[in-house]
Amino acid sequence: MARIKIENLSKDFDTSKSTVHAIKNATLEVNDGEVVVIIGPSGSGKSTLLRSVNKLEIPTSGKIFVDDDEVTAPNVDIRKIREEVGMVFQSFNLFPHLSVMENIILAPMKVKKIDRKQAEQLAMDLLKRVGLEEKAQSFPSQLSGGQQQRVAIARALAMQPKIMLFDEPTSALDPEMIKEVLDVMLDLAKSGMTMLLVTHEMGFAKAAATKVVFMDGGEIIEYGTPEQIFEHPRNDRTKLFLDHIL
Repeated sequence: MARIKIENLSKDFDTSKSTVHAIKNATLEVNDGEVVVIIGPSGSGKSTLLRSVNKLEIPTSGKIFVDDDEVTAPNVDIRKIREEVGMVFQSFNLFPHLSVMENIILAPMKVKKIDRKQAEQLAMDLLKRVGLEEKAQSFPSQLSGGQQQRVAIARALAMQPKIMLFDEPTSALDPEMIKEVLDVMLDLAKSGMTMLLVTHEMGFAKAAATKVVFMDGGEIIEYGTPEQIFEHPRNDRTKLFLDHIL
């Protein structure tokens, strides 16, 4: 069953000098329980494609479906869809004036109307899952970058989404902090969560992905299993990219 279906998606950005074709006619499906990793050089349209799934970017043409809801429909209730689709960004976006606990319970209480006691129990369960239960009363400024990103993942999971999107979640981290975040994501992948993510971490893609998508110049050049893409790429652009980074 397709959780995410992207059909003939294009996105143009108009600048003062020209039109930039960020995505060109992209088609992709993410099935239930799949971990789909998008790789490619900077500026290839990866993040724009990902952000279009929950309408943080408005496509120029094409359609996107999350389950049976068309995200690109003019009358769509995007808040309802975003309740089902969690997202973790490059920057952690935690509220600096709120404790870790308050950051996590805010949305479940406000949006899902969960009572505080239930929300706090859920938050503690999630903090244990990401290895930070002792940080519940800390503030973001008291945490390392890796810890803040793990809190951001817990916060997204607190809405109990069916799908998780990750937009280069380790790119802002120091090298020694990357593994702790990837370990949480790997655990999430093994639990059966449907995931679509953009990352430069090829080791994670090899270990966790069910499908790897290579983008360049706004186009999906090829996709397949990690073994197929990393060991036997068919397209010369894919081969050239992998030769530079592996």
